[in-house]
Amino acid sequence: MTTSIKLTSFSHGGGCGCKMAPAVLERLLAELPKDALPYPGLLVGLENGDDAAVYDLGNGQALVATTDFFMPIVDDGYDFGRIAATNALSDVYAMGARPILALAILAMPIDKLPDDAIRNIVRGGLDTCRAAGIPLAGGHSIDSAEPIYGLVALGLAETSKIKRNDGAKPGDILILGKPIGIGILSAALKKGALSADGYGAMIGHTTRLNDAGPAIAALDGVHAMTDVTGFALLGHGWEMARGGKLSMVLNADKVPVIPEALDLARKGFVTGASARNWASYQMHVDWPAHAPDWQKALLTDPQTSGGLLIAARPDAAGDVLKILHDAGFADAAAIGHLEAGSPKVMVSMA
Repeated sequence: MTTSIKLTSFSHGGGCGCKMAPAVLERLLAELPKDALPYPGLLVGLENGDDAAVYDLGNGQALVATTDFFMPIVDDGYDFGRIAATNALSDVYAMGARPILALAILAMPIDKLPDDAIRNIVRGGLDTCRAAGIPLAGGHSIDSAEPIYGLVALGLAETSKIKRNDGAKPGDILILGKPIGIGILSAALKKGALSADGYGAMIGHTTRLNDAGPAIAALDGVHAMTDVTGFALLGHGWEMARGGKLSMVLNADKVPVIPEALDLARKGFVTGASARNWASYQMHVDWPAHAPDWQKALLTDPQTSGGLLIAARPDAAGDVLKILHDAGFADAAAIGHLEAGSPKVMVSMA
């Protein structure tokens, strides 16, 4: 946890909290064409803000392609590299695919960081790719004012097993694979208020590959899947509800939370990205008047390398949870359901 180089001091943001706010991104993309007609092989593109692009290779196979990168969320270079790589590969798993290849995106302030610090970042990414069973086969590097690291990730899947974020059906159970609270832990880390155990939990969750995705996608009763990252649980839940043209009922008290993040949230720790997230999609959320502010801070908290968010038929929900629990995602839980109605997220309390 200790390091002589404070990577976070070189950047204005960290992790998926660096992402543009949903409303800003929507505004910037509003006038760009989303029509995939000139490319009939493109199965998934810009339509609903999905996790990755999907291209039909024929013979029942599809190529899944994505990229993700950000500025340091922690000060240790090796940990930063592992987190960034795990986060990038998550988008492949969230589509139901298995990664086959990665390329590195490396932008570093060469005049400010020693070689060893940069080398450790790359080593962290390399070790994560090895853990995923894929090569880190090259990439691109530039001299940058702020440190940035991430991956281009490619994967393969059976076309019939691809899971989009817009396929949920009425009656589906909503399941979350990892606990939330990473952004709040990051905010505490920057203020020197995060315990060693809290840091360990943060690293453990953010470097845990979402490699249960393909097995979950293979279940007949799984209709939609995404992962929870910078737009937070509410934001990615809203994308799923909007894509399926359904209402999502989210039970706030059922959502798994990292214990120290829960304590810190109650003490007022929150990220700036949380407020930007809420401003972007609050009009699509029915928020209970009696819910405390700290609960809103958690549900709008930007996650870095967050958990899979899955919509499954009630008779398949148990199988989804078993796959997650058997794979080591001990906190995975059912957190709500989807029903017919106008697209929105309705937050309920137990």
